[in-house]
Amino acid sequence: MTLRVKFLLFVVIIHGVLIALAAQVMRSNAVLFVATEVVLVISIVLTVQLYRGFVRPFQLIAAGTEAIRAKDFSMKFVPVGQREMDQLIDVYNHMIDELRQERVTQHEKSYLLERLIQASPAGILLLDFDGRIEAANPAAERCLHLPQAQLLRQLPAELPGEWGLTLSSLQAGQPQVVQLSGIQTYRAHCSHFLDRGFTRNFIMLEELTQDLIRQEKQAYEKLIRMMSHEINNSIGAINSILQSFSYYTEQLRPDDRTDFSEALEVSINRNTHLANFIANFANLVRLPAPTRRPCDVHDLVRSIHRLMLVQSEKRRIAWHWHLAPEPLWVELDCQQIEQAVLNIVKNALESIGEDGNLTISTSLDPPMLRIEDDGVGIAPEVQRRLFTPFFSTKRDGQGIGLTMIRDILLQHDFTFSLETTPASTTAFTIWLGRNAVKV
Repeated sequence: MTLRVKFLLFVVIIHGVLIALAAQVMRSNAVLFVATEVVLVISIVLTVQLYRGFVRPFQLIAAGTEAIRAKDFSMKFVPVGQREMDQLIDVYNHMIDELRQERVTQHEKSYLLERLIQASPAGILLLDFDGRIEAANPAAERCLHLPQAQLLRQLPAELPGEWGLTLSSLQAGQPQVVQLSGIQTYRAHCSHFLDRGFTRNFIMLEELTQDLIRQEKQAYEKLIRMMSHEINNSIGAINSILQSFSYYTEQLRPDDRTDFSEALEVSINRNTHLANFIANFANLVRLPAPTRRPCDVHDLVRSIHRLMLVQSEKRRIAWHWHLAPEPLWVELDCQQIEQAVLNIVKNALESIGEDGNLTISTSLDPPMLRIEDDGVGIAPEVQRRLFTPFFSTKRDGQGIGLTMIRDILLQHDFTFSLETTPASTTAFTIWLGRNAVKV
């Protein structure tokens, strides 16, 4: 039974008693009857006023409660001139103002946080209470090379490759480094926040590639310049002295002249090879900034094919083409990219050896160049060290070929990968990205 019903029931009972008393004295005492009727009328008037005074606050409270339940913080009440009621209205209006301001502030903060997460250069994976990926920002999609649709509802440990292995053992406060194919290097960090009073985790993926490469390059640039300066100075002086010795050949006995000349020639040639060796390293640190202009990637790879055709035919290596139906125009430094692609092709041919296949593929959306071979492949222990300066699996390798390729592609802002495919082939993929143009 509601308070309103109880009040009405009480009023009916009281006025029923008054009416009964009035009926009893109506014939016996006319004065008392009139007085009773006056009291009854006054009581009815007061009851109506009291009813309105009680019911209106109830109505306002009900309306305010419903507005709060509907999260409508724009409805406010106007004072009615009743002191108690106006106090209640003032408290309600103040509470609504505070709630509305708090809601606007929280909405603005949430919007700002969402925009910061979306624009953050660091990848962010938000996990739900079960530890599954609930949301991922664009940077996380780029780091993982997967769209958000494929990331949602996955456990971090279920992600492919090195990511799954690293994130499966990731603990809060213990960052781990992830290195992919010796190219991209990331730091994964796990932390938490409170959501409705419960703890939820998130994972931040920070790319370290550019910083590490910059520090690495500064270190070996200084070393190579110092070595180049010292060795070239010494080689120049030594070769000059050796060439001067050749004037004494005629003064030797005929039986000693041949050996003397051959010794001088071998020494000079060896010094020249050493100078060329150092020059290769010097070229690595003197790589100029790219001069970009529109270039058709299809024409570029066809010119490399013509250059390597004779060598490929001698070794019975077949070239296969899967080019996009239209020219692939890209803003790039044609000479630098041609040198990089040539080195990639040479590495592929060396991996094949003889009797193999080399496949060139391109696509327009996304703009991409892919060079794939069915050679010996990449050993797992070599995969992470591929683009490390001066590391080489070849007996006479200098370890600068892939480093130069890496630096050229990074200066063009191209992303790339070198990996073994599920078909056991080795593929070098270059994503040409926003540099593609329409001509």
